Amino acid sequence: MTARTIKQQIAALATSDGAGVRIKRSLGQSQAVRMDPLLMLDEFGSEQAADYIAGFPAHPHRGFETVTYMLEGHMLHEDHLGNRGNLQTGGVQWMTAGRGIIHSEMPQQEKGLMRGFQLWLNLPAAEKMKPAGYRDIQADEIPTLELPGATIKLIAGSLTLAGERHQGAVVGGSTCPLYLDLTLPPNGNLTLPVEPALNAMVYLYQGQASVAGEALQTSAASLLSEGDQLTVSAGGDGARVLLIAGKPIGEPIVQYGPFVMNSRDEIEQALQDYRNGQLTA
Repeated sequence: MTARTIKQQIAALATSDGAGVRIKRSLGQSQAVRMDPLLMLDEFGSEQAADYIAGFPAHPHRGFETVTYMLEGHMLHEDHLGNRGNLQTGGVQWMTAGRGIIHSEMPQQEKGLMRGFQLWLNLPAAEKMKPAGYRDIQADEIPTLELPGATIKLIAGSLTLAGERHQGAVVGGSTCPLYLDLTLPPNGNLTLPVEPALNAMVYLYQGQASVAGEALQTSAASLLSEGDQLTVSAGGDGARVLLIAGKPIGEPIVQYGPFVMNSRDEIEQALQDYRNGQLTA
């Protein structure tokens, strides 16, 4: 077994998106800061309504998937396909933009804490123009494993522990995404298998934790070396850590705002299609 170690930590930078929602962006803070197939990771969290109330009015996407994980709060998703999804505490929305989708994500609360993450997951060229899709996954649909040293929420992918295979709420896909939310008790330790073919990162968002003896920065994308297992150790206050991984695509990436394609010509086509009302046709 080969242990994964930290090879780079990318601290999240404060910025805003949508109609002024305050976020912290690690992956994707510039187009050079990515980890194939992971394009962007945003963390949002505030008890001040002014930081999130304007939400994300209707906007387009093409060429990738978005995964929104709500730790606390309530957002409403609506899109041109007629989907409506209530993203509430503990829930996930998994949206495949494919050829094109126009959607909005608007707060359904006027006060209190809103906290969570949004991940952008790339698609290979062969799938960038496939039909759009959407899944609204409620908290009770996400498998949870209670282990002696941790609690694991299996949002996506599969995990084999003690010879038993556990599947997440979302499985399959050409990038084989793995998305786990790990909760470790004070001074807890957790060792997990991670397929060697996957690029992987961890993101500490609460407490203190380390990987292979190196402390994780809070609110940073900690990119991991190659290997087939990961050990996370919590500090005296315990920790909450995301483990996110995917199979690299190895293709050129050209991004312009909400469009992620493989060439400049494809971006120009996406812009033309959007202007002409053909993005989702």
